[in-house]
Amino acid sequence: MSQTPQILYCHCHYAQVVPKEVKEAVLRKLCESGVPFEAVADLCEMSARRDPALQRLTQGNAIKVAACYPRAVKWLFAAANAPLPLDKTEVLNMRVQPAEEVAASLLSAELKPNVPTGKVTAADAPKAAAA
Repeated sequence: MSQTPQILYCHCHYAQVVPKEVKEAVLRKLCESGVPFEAVADLCEMSARRDPALQRLTQGNAIKVAACYPRAVKWLFAAANAPLPLDKTEVLNMRVQPAEEVAASLLSAELKPNVPTGKVTAADAPKAAAA
């Protein structure tokens, strides 16, 4: 019998690249659900500090992360010497997915691993802003 994936919610406090309405709606749904989850202020900051909590999170069961782009989350954990288990990790992208979709996926018992494998390529590079 598999255990329920743990849930990690990133509030993206410092970069503030996730729409405020999406963050608030996802957090509200998680709180209302009664499902246990871990909320952090900012994964980028935790990665920069190599916070041991990131290693703890990767040592357990499957994990669902509500944050940013899957490739960014993968490298944030890797930079903190806490590589994500690719086959047991689902990343929900609050930058582009609607809050309802993110919350529904987080609260679903189903895990859809989606962390990219392989090396970084030119396609992974940030795109220049349109002038």
